Amino acid sequence: MPGRMFLTASGAEIAAFFGAAEPRPFDVPPRRNIAPGQQVWVCDEARQLAEMRWGMIPVGRKNARGRPVMETIVNARSETVFDKSAFEGVTRCLVPANGWYEWTGKTRRKTAWRIGLPGGGLMAFAAIYDVWTAPRGARLAQVATVTCPPSADVRDIHHRMGVILPPEAFAVWLQGDERDAAALMQPLADGILMVEEATDVDWTAP
Repeated sequence: MPGRMFLTASGAEIAAFFGAAEPRPFDVPPRRNIAPGQQVWVCDEARQLAEMRWGMIPVGRKNARGRPVMETIVNARSETVFDKSAFEGVTRCLVPANGWYEWTGKTRRKTAWRIGLPGGGLMAFAAIYDVWTAPRGARLAQVATVTCPPSADVRDIHHRMGVILPPEAFAVWLQGDERDAAALMQPLADGILMVEEATDVDWTAP
């Protein structure tokens, strides 16, 4: 959707993929089990790379009593991301990954599936970010990936998938107007993604 991601590309590969300058230091070890709540690399609207927490506490989200809602949102739906008050004032960005995981089956008997490009190349998830201010004043950069209906490659595994953008769409998503960016929130064409059973992942390791 994605619910877990993996990133095995080097720092230099990530920077070149986005046309971004490498931050110093930029030693990116392979990560095969990135979970919500952990730090992920993000390419922001200025083509700068930074780490942010995967999961947003929306700045504008309030309950019926007008109090802030503290629930974390990991994925934002493409159908409503530009309309909900919860996402008011967010900035668009990109999250690099070599792929993600989904699960099928019953509890305790689930099958894990690895989804990515043939050959394991880098991909970019469309995402949004903002900076949340905690009750005691600490500031935290936070990001949520954007999802859309699935392509035929993913449909049997999950009813949603992340919006994956090609390099030629990066500038529009990062800096284009909202209407043009909204037009990019579509599933990949069928036949592009590879889905295989993930039997070699240590789910207790990062």
